[in-house]
Amino acid sequence: MANEAVIIELCGQPKGVPVRFAIGNAVAVEKGTLMKMSGARACAVALADNDLFAGIAAEEKVANDGATSIGLWTKGIFDLKTNANSIAVGERVKLSGANCVDLANDDTIANAQEIVGVALESAAADDTIAVAVGIY
Repeated sequence: MANEAVIIELCGQPKGVPVRFAIGNAVAVEKGTLMKMSGARACAVALADNDLFAGIAAEEKVANDGATSIGLWTKGIFDLKTNANSIAVGERVKLSGANCVDLANDDTIANAQEIVGVALESAAADDTIAVAVGIY
């Protein structure tokens, strides 16, 4: 997959401690992949607009390696790839396809679990910006 998130700064106490989520043994995930909720404390690779954000893969997961959990970063500042719309500083962003974020609309903002974070930089379409994830 392309456009993986890049860590700028991890937040929380202690910094950089990932949260574990269940995942299928057959799934392959690259470090930095944006993940969605797929059940009770379970996750999958986010591929669609408006998926419910779970976190960012903190580690690589090899398909059929026997592992059925993965650590996800849920607090920090990350460089994320934007999708179709321009985004201003301070606006909330949502998942929008594979490893991309887009401007969150009013319906998304009302359903807070779809929010990935807050833009810390302005962006044009198909840009990369710093996003505060889980600390807004």
